Amino acid sequence: MFTKKVIAGAGMAIALVAGMTACANTASTAGQAPQQAGDASGQQVKIMVGGLNKQIYLPFKLADQLGYYKDAGLNVQLSDEPAGVDAETNMISGQVDGVGGFYDHNQVLQAKGKSTEAVVTMLQVPGEVELCRTDLKDQIKSAADWKGRNLGITDLGSSTDYLTQYIGQKNGVAPTDTHRIGVQSGATLIAAMDHKNIDCAMTTEPTVSQLVSTNKAFILYDSRTLDGANQTFGGAYPASSLYMTTAYVDAHKDIVQKLANVYVKTLKYIQDHTAAEITDKVPADYYAGVGKDAYIKALDSEKGIYSPTGLMPDDGPKIVNDVLQTNADVKGKTIDLAKTFTNEFVHAAK
Repeated sequence: MFTKKVIAGAGMAIALVAGMTACANTASTAGQAPQQAGDASGQQVKIMVGGLNKQIYLPFKLADQLGYYKDAGLNVQLSDEPAGVDAETNMISGQVDGVGGFYDHNQVLQAKGKSTEAVVTMLQVPGEVELCRTDLKDQIKSAADWKGRNLGITDLGSSTDYLTQYIGQKNGVAPTDTHRIGVQSGATLIAAMDHKNIDCAMTTEPTVSQLVSTNKAFILYDSRTLDGANQTFGGAYPASSLYMTTAYVDAHKDIVQKLANVYVKTLKYIQDHTAAEITDKVPADYYAGVGKDAYIKALDSEKGIYSPTGLMPDDGPKIVNDVLQTNADVKGKTIDLAKTFTNEFVHAAK
């Protein structure tokens, strides 16, 4: 159950923690100037990513490091927003042209009367992990034990919020039976767990390795593999994507095609190179918190999360829609799934 008291209290704690730990997360953060990528004289496009230093959004920065934006004649401004829901808001308001975020937002936006579509699907499984504090290992055996618990998510209305609600309800715990608290990821999430402001949290690499390797948390659910996604969500749950408003796509097909070319090429690079080779290409501050060796190990173990093609999985939109039936905005509404994504540009890139 949400109450202003719970959210406000948690927010104050997280704010204090964020202030103390801001220096620990040196990757681009919201509020900083966008990172220029590619050809400064090329066609400009602004993309906001829901956590640039997360491995689930690796293709966005890796494409820049490999020089692919420049090769395509694009001047890409990459900006970072820790919560995908806030990146989505910036796109709808016209502040940015596209979002690096989970595909499921397109279905929620359509339910709210907005027309957006994923143009490249980068993850075929979410790569999300549900962690719980180690001191609660004897008390929390599954999501069935979540009633009354404080659950960390990136933010209210984020994909981690949707997925957390689904896992809880699947195990007999209604969304109103838990306190879901926005703790972002990385340093702020870790601090929230250290201060016992949250009992469990949904997050990704490299935060997962930081918490597990220090024995601060244990894994309750793991969707870093197709088997894990099948067990947790019932199939391949398409996650990270580049999505844009349908109006932008229709008006800038040349730019969208160039972006699709870039990301299909980047996804192929990920398939064709080792985790160590890929890590050598990313900025050092992306693995500063966990260490380079741990970052490589985590990336190596979850390389299977990345789509080898950039295409939307055939059954992906339906599986996402099934999961979103716990979402009040989507439940009971008919979503035209074909309008929430397009494979047009990826097919042309291939």
